Amino acid sequence: MAETEAATTAITANASGNGNTFNVGTRASPLAVAQARLVVANLQKLFPDHEFPIHAMTTTGDRDQKTALYNFGNKGLWTTQLEEKLVDGELDFVVHCLKDMPTALPEGCVLGCVTDREDPRDTLVIKPALAAKHGWKTLADLPAGSVVGTSSIRRIAQLARRYPALKFKDHRGNIQTRLKKLEDDDELSAIILAAAGLQRMDLGDRISQFLDSDNGGIMWAVGQGALTVECRAGDDRVLALLQQLEDHQTMLACEAERSVMRTLEGGCSVPIGVETHWVDGKLRLRATVVTVDGSKAVDAEASEAISSREAADAFGQKLALELVSRGADKILDEVNASRPKPAQ
Repeated sequence: MAETEAATTAITANASGNGNTFNVGTRASPLAVAQARLVVANLQKLFPDHEFPIHAMTTTGDRDQKTALYNFGNKGLWTTQLEEKLVDGELDFVVHCLKDMPTALPEGCVLGCVTDREDPRDTLVIKPALAAKHGWKTLADLPAGSVVGTSSIRRIAQLARRYPALKFKDHRGNIQTRLKKLEDDDELSAIILAAAGLQRMDLGDRISQFLDSDNGGIMWAVGQGALTVECRAGDDRVLALLQQLEDHQTMLACEAERSVMRTLEGGCSVPIGVETHWVDGKLRLRATVVTVDGSKAVDAEASEAISSREAADAFGQKLALELVSRGADKILDEVNASRPKPAQ
């Protein structure tokens, strides 16, 4: 309690020269804005005399709803333009889904905190009419040839590995758009969405099945379900404020996940799945790398007592190198070689 009061005093003192207003950046999608409001509400409880106006903008990744995610090649399409405003001083910090963050940040930017994590699992959402007519509830219930909507190569690869009779169709847009497309597209039987997004938008009732390695066979994306707040390096005023929101165990788990991806040099367009759980005081980390068609895969798992960011990073590196020793690098080379080259 004393530490919190001391930090609050320091933040107020540091803000006195610049006012108590902190400009918050976010993408303009309904989910992104809802997430920014969640962070702001928590900050407002801690610092009721401060103001946190939210500034939403549409990024390149939001505007391009036609290009499949696996053809983008990097995650910066959702973050770069916000980061430019952050570095220029137009924003004090930016709220992101950690899943959308590249593992290497621009010079001068840092992650100020990682907040308490929502459910990180993927979910299956079956078309209501088909669920009602046939009683379908799970992936195993879908008949051969059923079309599942997703633009995630990670999801496609893992589904193809365990359900080779399924077909896949590119499916992008915000949550409401995707749910509407599921209703309107006669070809689609189901779609895959992150549990966290549905739950944050009060749409959890649309979930047909929660998916994980033991149920449905899909590991989640690095950082999925966690929110992070990016700020300028050395901005002690903002960093002291954001540290009040950090969830230590979530931060460590996500750092280990990001270290796996960083070591493998993968992005949102690479089929890397992870899972982390705290079990008896140790962090259990699972990871998988799968070819797009699901025909080849390597898996690894380890548990370790982790108490610092540095230890989490080392733990993730170690597991990633175990994956490489089993052939993950060859799979990733194959995936990257098959990706369409950008126009010159």
